[in-house]
Amino acid sequence: MRSPVSITDNPEKLVEQRERISRTRGRIVIACVAFVFLLAINIAAQRVAIVAPQKHARDSEYAELLTERLSASAKILDSSQSDTAFRSVSIRDFFNMDRDEAKATGTVMGCDYFVLVRTGAQRRSSFSRPDYYEAFAVHYVVSTRTGDLVSWFLKTFEADGQVNADRALADSVNDTAKEIANKIRDASLVERRAPSDIKIEEVPVADSPAATNLKAPIPYRRIKPDYTSIAFLYDVRATIDIEADVDLDGRILATRIVRWAGYGLEESVEKAVRSMNWRPAMRDGKPLPMRVLLRYNFTKVDKE
Repeated sequence: MRSPVSITDNPEKLVEQRERISRTRGRIVIACVAFVFLLAINIAAQRVAIVAPQKHARDSEYAELLTERLSASAKILDSSQSDTAFRSVSIRDFFNMDRDEAKATGTVMGCDYFVLVRTGAQRRSSFSRPDYYEAFAVHYVVSTRTGDLVSWFLKTFEADGQVNADRALADSVNDTAKEIANKIRDASLVERRAPSDIKIEEVPVADSPAATNLKAPIPYRRIKPDYTSIAFLYDVRATIDIEADVDLDGRILATRIVRWAGYGLEESVEKAVRSMNWRPAMRDGKPLPMRVLLRYNFTKVDKE
């Protein structure tokens, strides 16, 4: 039987393998550099608008700081022009848009993504500590192409005095700008390779011909989404709309938020919808897959 040959038993083969490894490493390094370069180009090419919908002095100052920091990574549109275009769109609640409203708003501003900011300051009390002060900023990163809420996050800082809390919030803007840039970069990569929506029949308008002999999907037992603790803390009132694709066996194929609000409410709604058991749509007594739109309204109810 032929014994295995060590690579060191063949000097010429050893040299050949070393050269092959070296070439492979070189290609890997080039690929990594190219990937990093493409990521840098990707975010730099995005047109971003930063808007403070409530137009409070604190909001405007914070938006200006964020614009200055983020301009190093992306093409930030002129703030006054963005603001004028933004306010030309008739929206009931800028922090609770549906996808069509978001796409229309971004298109009017001429941006690929827009960032909505809202700030605040308040005195808090707690049983476990003396009264303290809080400064916070809420950020909505929205895609014009899809109308989706790409990212929502809250920055909050506490201190013994309001001045110190405000200073801490201002000092955090550099990190916030980097976080937003990363969110936009990741979203643009996902959107480029995201498949188109699955073609599935939607629930038709009542009394239309398509609604004849049709029973829409319905859960056997409805589950109420939680009103999140962070929404309660900031007294949020909002509506979440979600589309659910229910297959012919009553299983959820996919969900998509079509009206967003942040504060973890989207995740709460999606969890509830996916936790429910569904009866599939029926037409002429036969099951079929169907997309259904569900709406959940949230409002703060003070605990007794």
